[in-house]
Amino acid sequence: MALETAHIVPFDGDNPSQYAERLGREYANASIQKDKKHKGQFFTPLAISVFMGGLATPTKKKDVSVLDPGCGLAILSCALIEHLVEESRPETISLTLYETDKNVVPLTRLVLSYLQEWCKEQGAKLDYRLNESDFVLDKCECLDGADTIFGEMNAGEKYDYIISNPPYFKLAKDDIHTRSCASIVDGQTNIYALFMAICAKMLSEDGQMIFITPRSFASGRYFQSFRDFLFSHVHIDLIHLFNTRKDTFSKDEVLQELVIMRMHPAGEVRSITVSFSQGIRDLEHPYQKEYPAADIVDVTSEEKVVYLPVDGRDEAILNLFRSWDGNMEKYGIKISTGPVVAFRAYDFIVREPAEDTVPLYWLHNVVKMLCDHPVQKKDKGQFIKVAPETKAALLPNKNYVLLRRFSSKDDSSRLVAAPYFGNMSQYEAVGIENKLNYIYRPKGHLRRDEVMGLTALLDSEMFDAYFRTFNGNINVSATELRMMPLPPIETIREIGRKIILRNNYSIDYINDLVLDYFKIR
Repeated sequence: MALETAHIVPFDGDNPSQYAERLGREYANASIQKDKKHKGQFFTPLAISVFMGGLATPTKKKDVSVLDPGCGLAILSCALIEHLVEESRPETISLTLYETDKNVVPLTRLVLSYLQEWCKEQGAKLDYRLNESDFVLDKCECLDGADTIFGEMNAGEKYDYIISNPPYFKLAKDDIHTRSCASIVDGQTNIYALFMAICAKMLSEDGQMIFITPRSFASGRYFQSFRDFLFSHVHIDLIHLFNTRKDTFSKDEVLQELVIMRMHPAGEVRSITVSFSQGIRDLEHPYQKEYPAADIVDVTSEEKVVYLPVDGRDEAILNLFRSWDGNMEKYGIKISTGPVVAFRAYDFIVREPAEDTVPLYWLHNVVKMLCDHPVQKKDKGQFIKVAPETKAALLPNKNYVLLRRFSSKDDSSRLVAAPYFGNMSQYEAVGIENKLNYIYRPKGHLRRDEVMGLTALLDSEMFDAYFRTFNGNINVSATELRMMPLPPIETIREIGRKIILRNNYSIDYINDLVLDYFKIR
């Protein structure tokens, strides 16, 4: 593969980043898409590389060290160094890079050779070291170093600038990377979090980290240990958001919602700049606003959730939610995951009802404001047999709010909820499949107006906007919903009663009702 593109030489006047981008485009066109996804490998577009490199604040140091821990074709290193050479005029630059793809490495060396030559022409000396080893496995031991009054244990190399577009893929619990970084992992994590954590330990005391990653770390239990670790070592002072999941890496069809962050060693920080663009095309002129740091991430809180408002409306919604002191626990309400695991109950799931069956609700049975049953779908039988083997997985037939645990990339809403009432059927039990959450009152029943009010709030545009400020993936976890602030219970009931009296369950009416009630527009 590399030999086919090795003949590509720089054009006259090419910046190193432009040369890297052209090589990357040729390589990507010759690569198999599924192979790139398997490796979590997506080359950074030139415009994003230049934007990220430009986020580095100038330094007065004459000797500068740079780390690029998953470099690909080193386009980010090129963009960063181009910016530093122009703004800071360093005399020497020490660049350390990591890349494990044997097909990419020969092309990376072409780029680095050209970068070195370019730096020399600008009056700067560049020394580089390209490691063909696994960065996480090489450096994971630094995560175990404890800070003491005598300094940092296991202190190793430190860098003035760290820039990265790390690989993105989930790691199994028994993966060697997961086991090597066990101190910051709780459940299933993603490889990019390990890159960020290790780099946070390798940052010099006045250094800067610039990363582009998915938003999934911003909330949720699986990234809790990671957030605790990250924010004990660095603070964010700038976050850039994109309004589309498809434009950023559109050629590679990457669907994650991505953020660009600039981080510094942990210390007192008063404000965080939130930067925003629709996509790549308007990246040169982003909308920016400063927020009090605690409004974006309160590092003194237990959860350390990162909230990312993009406009004044999001701000107003965040402020409204922060004014509420209610939650599910306070109101004696719980949320759990549907207990029917389809592959385990396969022999007991059937298409048609019988004397020994009860209804089974799947994700596709739940649409906004409606539990639709039966809805026949291949391999999604709408009934489950009552038997000793299934008894523990069936729920009492009473009032619930059913909520999808996943949204698709095309869903306009992250939250999709529906009311379920026990009197919808004469059965004593009901089955709820594992891809649904259900909200219930363990001691007693949810009132009808509570069911309708909760469902309407969750389905509303306002709650969806709030949820999107901190949730950056398609998962809707019970943990995140438990911590979600709620208005007073009487407000929830009043909204429910209005819907019941009007007998109008259209989402347009629900949105107007909720937005008008809380004066959000």
